[in-house]
Amino acid sequence: MRLQVLVPRKDIETAVKKIAGEITRDYRDKNPVILCVLKGSLIFTSDLVRHLDFPLEIDFVRCSSYGKNDKSSGQVKMASGLKPDIKGRHVIVVEDIVDTGITLAFLMHYLRTKKPASLKLCALADKPSRRLGVVNIDYCGITVPDKFLVGYGLDAAEKYRNLPDICYLEE
Repeated sequence: MRLQVLVPRKDIETAVKKIAGEITRDYRDKNPVILCVLKGSLIFTSDLVRHLDFPLEIDFVRCSSYGKNDKSSGQVKMASGLKPDIKGRHVIVVEDIVDTGITLAFLMHYLRTKKPASLKLCALADKPSRRLGVVNIDYCGITVPDKFLVGYGLDAAEKYRNLPDICYLEE
């Protein structure tokens, strides 16, 4: 297996700044909860919030339909849930990539039951060719092809998350 760069770090940085500008425009005076979907979104969320110069809170949720596989099982598991009360709060879910959409459809439905004032989805990358679940991405950085991606938080069996570029595995 060889790694090939698909999205270089400079393009990632441009996408993060673009998204941050859109979120700033919409949430500057709303003190939102930024909800990072672990583990993949940790790096993206960290970079994103550094560009948001207004009051906000950060929390984490962990759910997955992949486990250690490279294909979704179709079954979403919540490994750790929401800690703050989001009722009446503005919530922005931050995800690394929307692939099949199964996990995000589950999570967004779950969060809606908590009655937030608003609920938006922010994703660095969108892979619409694999979509199975209905997911509306409110803030999106880049659209990517149907390849198995790693780097910038994305992993293959917990490896490659630390790469600064988004790459794909080539056999």
